[in-house]
Amino acid sequence: MDEKKICVAMSGGVDSSVAAYLMLQEGYTCVGVTAKLCDRSLLADAYSEQYIDDAKRVAANLGMDFYPIDGVEPFKKAVVDDFIVSYEAGLTPNPCFVCNRHIKFSYLLDKALEMGCRGIATGHYARVHQDETTGRYLLFKAKDEAKDQSYFLAGLTQEQLSKVYFPLGEFTKTQIREIAETQGFLTAKKKDSQDICFIPDGDFVSFIRRYTGKTYPCGAFLDPEGNTVGNHNGAIAYTLGQRKGLGLAMGTPVYVCSKNMAENTVTVGPEEALFSDTLVANDWNWLPFPSLNEPIRVMAKARYRHIPQPATVYPMENGLAKVVFDTPQRALTPGQTVVLYDGDMVVGSGTIR
Repeated sequence: MDEKKICVAMSGGVDSSVAAYLMLQEGYTCVGVTAKLCDRSLLADAYSEQYIDDAKRVAANLGMDFYPIDGVEPFKKAVVDDFIVSYEAGLTPNPCFVCNRHIKFSYLLDKALEMGCRGIATGHYARVHQDETTGRYLLFKAKDEAKDQSYFLAGLTQEQLSKVYFPLGEFTKTQIREIAETQGFLTAKKKDSQDICFIPDGDFVSFIRRYTGKTYPCGAFLDPEGNTVGNHNGAIAYTLGQRKGLGLAMGTPVYVCSKNMAENTVTVGPEEALFSDTLVANDWNWLPFPSLNEPIRVMAKARYRHIPQPATVYPMENGLAKVVFDTPQRALTPGQTVVLYDGDMVVGSGTIR
């Protein structure tokens, strides 16, 4: 292994382009890679290889070797299949979180190590530091909190964090675009991607039906007392807290409060029914310590757009932990990721059950 050789994951966007430039400025020998994650069978007419071409051109401009990597099958198995299974189970999954844990910082990191690199650098906005006392690797929010991506990276293990580099963590997005323009990168003015990469139009229901070839049966909308108040178009099509698209005329606004996939029912009710102060999560990844042994105070973020809220997290049996918020929160959704913070430091993450 070459201690100065780093693999840079390049998406064809401005952030990964500048990440490569910054690593070179730090004196590393960089190799650019782009993982092809989606093919025509996944994206149909939306498929394009433009992002690979753009990454290759930026790497050439920087004098870096560049290699495309075929990650279609691992991506389908780890991310897409998990997405489908979760929705069919009535959960609302977080595919970007899963992709970071199992593809970008597992499959792609393994490829980097096979190439003799010491680790992998990406264009994520976050920071990693090693605790001098405990030796554990800690994850922190980025300097630019508006672009911070620590939420999506909170599932990375100690082994993964020891081999990753986030050179954008100390910069703002404005500074990154300025660097890209100064260097003449063709990606300098590219817009940021906002959607799930394999569902660019955001229509996850149509994607699931097309991908699985299944027809999901209609069923009953129920009120909180269990009375039928209408018919739905398949329970997978609805998410907790949803109001629009229900097609119900009940005099007052109603929201999706729960789903029973075994009975194929969707329960709707008033918005106040969505609020709860407690969630239980599994699949925990703790960063400052190997396990949670006593209750601690945290700021908890129950979905990406959720403003972190004060809470106490309690250890439970079988690897579970309970998060109790100081005040009730709206739509704590099974399948989503809860991330816990202590200031700018990530304490841990789990999957809401």
